[in-house]
Amino acid sequence: MKPEIKKTAVLGGGMIGSSWATNFLWKGFPVHIYDISDEALKNARGRILGNMKYLVGKGILTADKMNVALSLAKYATNIEESVKGVHFIQESVLENYDVKQALLAEVDRYAATDAIFASSTSGLLITEIAKGSKYPERCIGAHPYNPPHLIPLVEINKGQKTAEETVEKTYTFYKSIGKEPVVLQKEALGFIANRLAIGLYREAVDLVMRGVCSVEDVDKAVCFGPGLRYALMGPNLTYHLGGGPHGIQGLLKHVGPSIELWWGNMAVWKKWPPGWAEMANRAPEQGRNNEEITRWRDDGLIEILKFLKKI
Repeated sequence: MKPEIKKTAVLGGGMIGSSWATNFLWKGFPVHIYDISDEALKNARGRILGNMKYLVGKGILTADKMNVALSLAKYATNIEESVKGVHFIQESVLENYDVKQALLAEVDRYAATDAIFASSTSGLLITEIAKGSKYPERCIGAHPYNPPHLIPLVEINKGQKTAEETVEKTYTFYKSIGKEPVVLQKEALGFIANRLAIGLYREAVDLVMRGVCSVEDVDKAVCFGPGLRYALMGPNLTYHLGGGPHGIQGLLKHVGPSIELWWGNMAVWKKWPPGWAEMANRAPEQGRNNEEITRWRDDGLIEILKFLKKI
């Protein structure tokens, strides 16, 4: 086996990159944080500090441990300096093949040849991202859910030339920092979680556009119904329990034909309905801005993660 992962780099200091950096620093890994300008790095530093202070405020970190973690971060606008000597590179730049391919070419030029290149892409194919790489065997997709430093899921997806050793090392690394990685057995645009989530969202959009319910009531229906169960169980276990002692077989026997009637009446369109963006743009809830809502969301995530013993 190649050397274990001891040093990391995060390429791109936006919301996702800063959150990844927070996660690595929190777990004791030195992190080189790269972005294209001093202003971008200043913003990244502020986000990371804010994330760390939040963890201290929730009693998850002590102030001393926060300071130790922050001391492990190095910021640079120089790609060579950022990837030199690191073992794991988490790429979190613009969701665009050309941008990611250009950055990977620079990584190929300056990073150790056995450094893993993990792309945070939300749904692009790693085979395409790595098609011009000199070292496609070390390239892998690693899609987090936002915010990565709190939500455990990472979807690991391998390209046509990704080495199995890269998959194994990536999986082991993420497990070591408390993530819950899943490995796709074949490439699929959008991976697993986003395909499931956007399938639900298409039906949500369709229900509103057809006048069945309001935007607000769609959110309430998910939040106070299936969403509560999904925080504990996936859809298969949920429906298994719904079938009583006979599990899925019992469910299909009793409501299977009815469900097939629903499917016949559900959305199948492939383009966003005109006007949806304007209709869905919700005003600040109860006078709260997005930053306040984000903190409320994170507070809730912390409590769920505590219940699941993931934090």
